[in-house]
Amino acid sequence: MTFNELIQSDKPVLVDFFAEWCGPCKMMAPVLKEVKLSIGDTASIVKVDVDKNQQAARDYQVQSVPTLILFKNGQPLWRQSGVVPKSTLIKIIQQHTA
Repeated sequence: MTFNELIQSDKPVLVDFFAEWCGPCKMMAPVLKEVKLSIGDTASIVKVDVDKNQQAARDYQVQSVPTLILFKNGQPLWRQSGVVPKSTLIKIIQQHTA
């Protein structure tokens, strides 16, 4: 499945653009696991390694990692760079699942 197919879902898709060498990215991993447990199947969470998927990173002008972008039906609805708290992510996802 291509990146573009992945984000075409009518369910929100939270994409974590990350890199293996990035310290803050490693801090996001357990946060995203907790978010997934909280939201269940209402949204998908996808990790995209910017070093392995440079085209997707370029397409969405990802300048720094981690960058989180929430897509729905292929459209970016929200984005933020840096470490984002679990409560913020859950709130953002819930706003777009209603």
